[in-house]
Amino acid sequence: MGVPQASWAEVLSGLINDSHLVTGDQLSATAHQAVQPLGLTAEVLIVDIAQRQLIPIRPRTSARINVEGTVAGRTYQLGEIQRGTDAQGRQHLWVPMLDGTDRVGVVRIGLMPHVADSRELRQRCWALSGLLGHITVSKMPYSERLRWLRGNGPLTPAAEMLWQLLPPRTFATPQLVVTALVEPHDRVAGDAYDYSVNADDAFLAVYDGVGHDLQAGQTTALAITAVRHGRREGRTDLVELAARADELLMAQPGPTNFVTAVLATLDTRSGILRYLLAGHPPPLLLRARRTVKELDAAPRPPLGIPPVPAHPPMIGTEKLEPGDRLLLYSDGITEARNNDGQFFGEERLIDFTERAELDRLPAPETLRRLTASILAHQHGLLQDDATLLMADWSSDAHERMFPVLDP
Repeated sequence: MGVPQASWAEVLSGLINDSHLVTGDQLSATAHQAVQPLGLTAEVLIVDIAQRQLIPIRPRTSARINVEGTVAGRTYQLGEIQRGTDAQGRQHLWVPMLDGTDRVGVVRIGLMPHVADSRELRQRCWALSGLLGHITVSKMPYSERLRWLRGNGPLTPAAEMLWQLLPPRTFATPQLVVTALVEPHDRVAGDAYDYSVNADDAFLAVYDGVGHDLQAGQTTALAITAVRHGRREGRTDLVELAARADELLMAQPGPTNFVTAVLATLDTRSGILRYLLAGHPPPLLLRARRTVKELDAAPRPPLGIPPVPAHPPMIGTEKLEPGDRLLLYSDGITEARNNDGQFFGEERLIDFTERAELDRLPAPETLRRLTASILAHQHGLLQDDATLLMADWSSDAHERMFPVLDP
């Protein structure tokens, strides 16, 4: 049978009120207590940074669920509500949990015998999981327990610093979906991504600091900070933003370290893309599910090495078409080598991305599977940091990230 709408209003209102004082590791217990009057149970599971396991949020360690090969994992991968049954034959629903459009984990909603699965119930559970996603992320900065669960193991100091600096992996509007990944998640040092999305424009960037240690992470952090500072002062010219990074990196004591980068701006009304290459691999442009070109405008030197006046930086311009997909990446992707010394290579990267387009996967899942493929190519151990950022300029790409609510 259905549940009166007023009851759901009271539950959500109560959960919001309770969330002000709850600690991160109490989220499952708080959600469970909130939905009990509806004949439901609830457990919140957070995904680890590597997106390999779903981990129940509890004060004490509990069993983890693999993202690959499980019903809960399929919910996470495809963003679809899945039905399940426990060992006692009791029904439950696995519901994707997002913060905005960033995949945070899943919520397990148990149904008492008198509660039937229905479209109305799924709508309410979807709203509940959205609220829990926002609450979970809001508690992350204040909860060592949540951060430990999310890390699912120790991070190096360099990785800890960079993960604190990066924006969420995914952000979407009705015009644009941006999603990114960095590996190895626990040892990343010099690689990073950044983005900013406004009503009519977006900024996209990938960085690769020289080296594989804390110094590389600090250099990359300085480059990101310089560019962000310029943007937040209202600067939009990519040449000027790169010069800001040059100045800050050169002002540091000791030998100047440098960072390769691609900086780009996209007018989300017209599709005009402007980009600057600073010693970095050129982005790929996919159209109609095929890779149509590299965006290979003449590069300037890496950030930290100012271009000579006789060769001013070149700004590349590209007119995107609706449905186009842009892929920015670092050389750790294409230069990943297996035991036989074979590179993962640009051709393999293109082939995988095209096949993912044919499968109509959500952009975050495309990157997760691509990263898994690269790790498998190197038997789980990357020799270099690897970063991917994908941007879909599309009016329907965001729709793939939300569940169909019919049972």
